[in-house]
Amino acid sequence: MKILVIHGPNLNMLGRREPDVYGTSSFDDMNEHIKNFASETGIEVEIFQSNSEGGIVDAIQRAVDTVDGILINPGAYTHYSYAIRDALKGSGLPVVEVHLSNIYAREEFRSKSVTAPVADGQISGFGVESYLLGLRALSSLISKRRHGNV
Repeated sequence: MKILVIHGPNLNMLGRREPDVYGTSSFDDMNEHIKNFASETGIEVEIFQSNSEGGIVDAIQRAVDTVDGILINPGAYTHYSYAIRDALKGSGLPVVEVHLSNIYAREEFRSKSVTAPVADGQISGFGVESYLLGLRALSSLISKRRHGNV
């Protein structure tokens, strides 16, 4: 099973950017946690990060025939990128949206996700654990679909 993990804008600045919100672990540290968890659970991950909306759309479109599902943290694009929303929906792939912080407990504009309605689920507020929970949920969903249980 192969899952594309997409990190949106500014996530490459983890550890430096608002450590009171996102913690002090670096982007590389987070990716190492993701890779270790994936390896332990038999999931192959491809990790992609872009600060560009078009780059994320391109990655989703390239993934259609190469992965079994997408785990995405759209970052700020969560709140207004209909292009990413449409790419996710058009991919036909299972999708789980994740966020490091609880987007519903922050500024009001962050509580609206235009991408969540086309995702199979959303996990937020658990730091890097949001990604690990998301991988577990997505893996389960993919397995169920393969066996006709969903």
